[in-house]
Amino acid sequence: MLREDSLKFKGARKRLIDKVGKLMKEHGVEDERVLKAMMEVPRHIFFDSVFDQKFAYENTAFKIGAGQTISQPFTVAIQSALLEVKKRDKILEIGTGSGYQAAVLLAMSAKVFTIERQKLLYDKAKDVLPALGYRPRMFYGDGFKGLPSYAPFDGVIVTCGAPFVPEALIEQLKPGGKAVIPVGDGNTQKMLRIIKNEDGSTKTEDYGDFSFVPMLQNTAK
Repeated sequence: MLREDSLKFKGARKRLIDKVGKLMKEHGVEDERVLKAMMEVPRHIFFDSVFDQKFAYENTAFKIGAGQTISQPFTVAIQSALLEVKKRDKILEIGTGSGYQAAVLLAMSAKVFTIERQKLLYDKAKDVLPALGYRPRMFYGDGFKGLPSYAPFDGVIVTCGAPFVPEALIEQLKPGGKAVIPVGDGNTQKMLRIIKNEDGSTKTEDYGDFSFVPMLQNTAK
């Protein structure tokens, strides 16, 4: 059952978004549309219990089951901004998780295709997102493979730490498209933005260290 988005929650969300906006500026990244979308999406709805809700508007990641987390709000903001989403852009998300990142992209008027390999999380997100009015195309499977039958995409976002850049995801980008991928197999990853040129070559930009749960191959049972 969905919980109320009360004035208390909205006030806490506004304070969080103000903090996130300041942190983004300190990192040289700005996008008011991202902050507006994050203000629209009630993050506490993606938490499993009333007890957990008190952590929803802190700038921290939080465990959501199956060994996964809902990403830190600042991380969601940075990744969303680096995609430079335009209205009706086709975005491929690897790692649906709680569904929060997908909801933020949908609030920015993107068309979201999202893959989750953990059945528990896939089933939860499949219930929560439509109940909030967000309807991404959802798939249960291996994110390393992407969705070739739905390609090409304007953007790709990976919400878990990839040990390497999956070539299949870059192949599924349109020329001019952007992939935002945290890469590294340790406790921290480098946030990379990979821009695909018209000739198929790529340019890679490094936006510093972040921490994600690892990206795993093969479909979970």
